Amino acid sequence: MTDTDSTSPSAPAGGTDSSPPAADDHGFTTHRRRRGPLIAAIVALVVVIVAAFVGWRVWGGSDAKTANETAGATLLVADTEGNAAEQALIDFVAKNVAPKHGIKVAFKGLADSTTINRAVSDGEVAATIYQHKLWLSQVLQANPDFHEEAATPVFRWGFGLWSAKYTDPRQLPDGAKVSLYSDPANEAQGLWILERAGLITLKPGVNKWQATLGDIASNPKHLQFPLLDFAAQTRALPDLAAAVGYTEYYLAAGTDIKQQIFAPPAPDEFAGQLTIGTKWKDTDNIRRLVATFKDPAVQQYLRTDPQVKNILLPI
Repeated sequence: MTDTDSTSPSAPAGGTDSSPPAADDHGFTTHRRRRGPLIAAIVALVVVIVAAFVGWRVWGGSDAKTANETAGATLLVADTEGNAAEQALIDFVAKNVAPKHGIKVAFKGLADSTTINRAVSDGEVAATIYQHKLWLSQVLQANPDFHEEAATPVFRWGFGLWSAKYTDPRQLPDGAKVSLYSDPANEAQGLWILERAGLITLKPGVNKWQATLGDIASNPKHLQFPLLDFAAQTRALPDLAAAVGYTEYYLAAGTDIKQQIFAPPAPDEFAGQLTIGTKWKDTDNIRRLVATFKDPAVQQYLRTDPQVKNILLPI
């Protein structure tokens, strides 16, 4: 009998052969184990280990540095794609302000809020200017793995009450439909506008920067408040009595600025913030970036440049 895993005595064939074994035959039959599968497994394991190491170096290793911490790197400031006014501001800062502070800045357009904030949190971009503090707080609450903070206010958005039918808030009839934005942060800002216009009052003691429709204390004209997103509200304006929204969306849709019938200056809570990744706030690049957006030249630009007039207002 032959055992492929060990050596074993060799039995005589038929039990009659009594010839002695050959000189190189010790009476045992030995078979080597096949090493092919073992070698293949070792090679596969090495490939996995190398791939993991490369991934660690690229994505999470200690040697992987972002532009935020690399001297001379271009610091990308992100905003939504197609936002002409905010891109114009970032381009102005890149050309005229950043060099004074010893850094290079460039605009990067990204698709949406989550993409922008993830890029800031991960260090793919250095900052964004597209959101106010209340919006940022909602983003962080919904995405606890994001690590960002507001570094400095930069501008106020044009934001007010619009109407294609009336020229004064007092003209709105009983039961009129007045649209607010459908996200909570901008819903609160809309309610603040309506209270300032004398159309509603909010409950005493309510945090007006987080108010919802449930916080309305009085609504003497019995106004109705359909909630619409940015683009839908702009399109729906002819069918509404009024709407509370951002100037940039209405001007982009070709709406005459004269249809903005009430627009008090927005409070600091609704100022657009330079938002940075918390991990890099103490790096030299990010300190310089914050100083760049605090530069008085930025506010002067907002006061005088026609590209941002009525859309981005100075602090």
